[in-house]
Amino acid sequence: ARLTRDYGKKSKLEFAVYPAPQISPLIVEPYNAVLTTHGTLEYADCTFVVDNEAIYDICARNLDVPRPTYTNLNRLIAQFECFQVVSTVTASLRFEGSLNVDLIEFQTNLVPYPRIHFPLITFAPIVPVSKAMHDDLSTATITNMCFEPANQMVKCDPRDGKYMSCCLLYRGDVNPNDINSTISSIKSKRSIQFVDWSPTGFKVGINYQPPTAVPGGDLAKVMRAVVMLSNSTAINQAWKRINRKFDLMFKKRAFVHHYVGEGMEEGEFSEARQDLGALELDYKEVEGTDDDR
Repeated sequence: ARLTRDYGKKSKLEFAVYPAPQISPLIVEPYNAVLTTHGTLEYADCTFVVDNEAIYDICARNLDVPRPTYTNLNRLIAQFECFQVVSTVTASLRFEGSLNVDLIEFQTNLVPYPRIHFPLITFAPIVPVSKAMHDDLSTATITNMCFEPANQMVKCDPRDGKYMSCCLLYRGDVNPNDINSTISSIKSKRSIQFVDWSPTGFKVGINYQPPTAVPGGDLAKVMRAVVMLSNSTAINQAWKRINRKFDLMFKKRAFVHHYVGEGMEEGEFSEARQDLGALELDYKEVEGTDDDR
């Protein structure tokens, strides 16, 4: 609220981390997730969601860490999410490129309605240092990887939803012609679905500064990489999961007394849950507008 009041005309981007049941030490995390989302929903212009469950799976599957701990997750989020994704998102502000994308463009291209502002983040390639490839993956290969659930920062299947917008941000040794042919191929295969009112859907940014790797980190240095930011109705799967876990606890009023003891009111829980339920309906309505147009 303070940021909105003091910097009303500035774009406010948020990075939010959501809990994972595999290693969650706090049983009240569903409460915290719902309350936080409700608290920031009207103030953030664009929220990039990181799901610890998805990060956990990436550590185990892609980076050969059989039983990831918070140390593994935090290192990956710091190096991969904040360093690679945020670095790529802001690269156009810091380096020259043939198709730079500024922060305002993210909001313009990714957010069709004020509340529908939770883009999915996908990064490719995710290659561990131990399996660093001598032959770098092609532009087509890493682009196609971005449409696989295994490379997403949120645990949901984009094939079960529809895209409203899609922003592909490339770094390193990439050729615009290769990108155009890859996108044309993806469109021709019709393997992904866009809502009817946004049939084109692709925005491309190119920055020729090579991706950097953190010394001693888990990710291998590569010649080219891509971050895909996409607004998809598939993220509704995440809201349903969080809301379901919230409901299981709140119907018994489990641990609510701890929050009340700190000055909150029980009604704030109901208000937050109602808002997240409305968010679910917002995404359903957006996906269903195809029938009304």
